[in-house]
Amino acid sequence: MRSVLIKALYDQRRALIGWGVGLTLMVLLETALWPSIGRMPELGQFLDSYPEAMRKLFNMEEFGTGTGFVNAELFSALVPVLFLTYAIGRGARAIAGEEEAGTLDVLLVTPVTTTGLLLQQTGALLAGLLILGAVLYAAIVLGSLLFGLGIGLVPLLSATVATVLLAWEFGCLALAVGAVTGRRPVAIGVGAAAAVAGYLLYVAGKLVQAIDPWQSLSPFEQAMSGGPIGAGFRPAYLLMPAVALLFVAAAMPRFARRDIAVAH
Repeated sequence: MRSVLIKALYDQRRALIGWGVGLTLMVLLETALWPSIGRMPELGQFLDSYPEAMRKLFNMEEFGTGTGFVNAELFSALVPVLFLTYAIGRGARAIAGEEEAGTLDVLLVTPVTTTGLLLQQTGALLAGLLILGAVLYAAIVLGSLLFGLGIGLVPLLSATVATVLLAWEFGCLALAVGAVTGRRPVAIGVGAAAAVAGYLLYVAGKLVQAIDPWQSLSPFEQAMSGGPIGAGFRPAYLLMPAVALLFVAAAMPRFARRDIAVAH
């Protein structure tokens, strides 16, 4: 039997193609707007009309540059939401979905252990996100060349890595919850709720002075602070994979002891 990792990637091949095509089209449509927006004679005055809090939240101070435009239009909300949707959905299906389909017991009668199964599914989730990250990177580079955004390759790489790690953290949470409970809806619910809570902490830290000291606890702050295009590779990036692996490690003993639903 092929490894669980290869099987998992094979099972999501159609989804990855669909997501990749969708990401590419979205990026090209967004970047195609730049020539018109960049030539607006009163762009500065238009941006000044926005509340200061909104300009700060969506990194609109540099909106008049190609990098600032992509930060605001793509990396401030749209791209992270899409990557999180994929990661949480895929993470919830990795164990709990197999169990609901009655195929998890088939995997566990092979030489793979419960720990090995969790680790390989975690790796497959990361591999899928890296594939989508490569598609996103290539699409933005293409859009930058076609429409003159002038986005640097290395700054864009750091932003892409941050997005992948952000999604992987919440995807691993959904995977771990699915492994512990065996219920895909619960795994999706917990992953989505945690993502919303993390984003609210990030937003509140931008808007409320009293919450600012706690903002660094949000994975969104770790991934998106400073752009993320232009922020460079920062030590805070290391927190996201560390927490992701902690979720998986915490689920291992409970998954190993839990009764697995079998196919009827």
